[in-house]
Amino acid sequence: MLDIKITRTSAPKAKPTGKLGFGRIFTDHMFMMNYTEGIGWHDARIEPYHKLEFAPSCMVFHYGQEMFEGLKAYKGENGKCYLFRPDMNAKRTNATNDRLCIPHIPEEDFVQAVKAVVSIDKDWIPTEPGTSLYVRPFIIATDEYLGVAPSKEYLFIIILSPSGAYYASGLEPVGIWIEDEYVRAVKGGMGFAKTGGNYAASLIAQVKAHDSGYAQVLWLDGVHRKYIEEVGSMNIFFKIDGKIVTPMLNGSILPGITRNSVITLCKDWGYEVEERLVSVDELLEAQKNGKLEEVFGTGTAAVISPVGKLRFMDDVMVIGDGSIGEVSQRLYDAVTGIQTGKVEDKFGWRFEVE
Repeated sequence: MLDIKITRTSAPKAKPTGKLGFGRIFTDHMFMMNYTEGIGWHDARIEPYHKLEFAPSCMVFHYGQEMFEGLKAYKGENGKCYLFRPDMNAKRTNATNDRLCIPHIPEEDFVQAVKAVVSIDKDWIPTEPGTSLYVRPFIIATDEYLGVAPSKEYLFIIILSPSGAYYASGLEPVGIWIEDEYVRAVKGGMGFAKTGGNYAASLIAQVKAHDSGYAQVLWLDGVHRKYIEEVGSMNIFFKIDGKIVTPMLNGSILPGITRNSVITLCKDWGYEVEERLVSVDELLEAQKNGKLEEVFGTGTAAVISPVGKLRFMDDVMVIGDGSIGEVSQRLYDAVTGIQTGKVEDKFGWRFEVE
């Protein structure tokens, strides 16, 4: 168990009012912990939120050795504070750390750190429908050295951001651009890892999509350039002829925690769920034959994001009647209900923060 030193702010900020947006407002405190080779992780602390100072030679700036996670805290109608499956974020952190040669953080320490800083700033958790406190843990290499090698020093930080809906349209179906020029990742690379380089690589296609009026990019595999992988900030699901279909994890797709939850829920409800290769050609054929019944993304930020249309080259696939699908709505209600304590949590996914 971590011995966390707590220093509370002497100048608390005013809580935000009005529309929150996403990722632009930050709470009063942050968690920090150092790693030093030969010592391990040490000096766990919660401090007032502040700017950081690093030497220009700090390794993270030059070689990109860093990772991050994302989860949320919720305020239930009973006034209690909840986290959703933080143990899974801890496991995924260490999977990413393995790929990037960053030392493991014990899973119980990760969860304790998240709980501790959320508990300090739990008054920042918004209570309006669809809002939450976004939790961003991240690790950066801090060794002052210009050399391509794993750092000998790291900093683990957790910051918090009260947030509204990830998409301004809320649960309104969004348009998705299937990228046909650039690729995001290949098997053997870092596609499964939660690291900034993956997101930097996605920006050019994101700009293309936005310029054409689409909300997000759906990536194809980097080898055959025809198999569906994931959206820039979400995993992707299709309801095809009554079955729930999603691309299988293959080393270039992020193993989403909401993805795992959705698969579990759909199987529990009796749906046939297939994790397999899904080609663009299959989607075009299914849409042509009226069998592409629903499309939706899943992720921490958006939870469930219904898709109203998919664009691939000159083809635009309109999904259903343009409104949210039955399965998408049911999943959104179930996941958010578990997260906020409105729905029974028979899977043990909800963690209470004291």
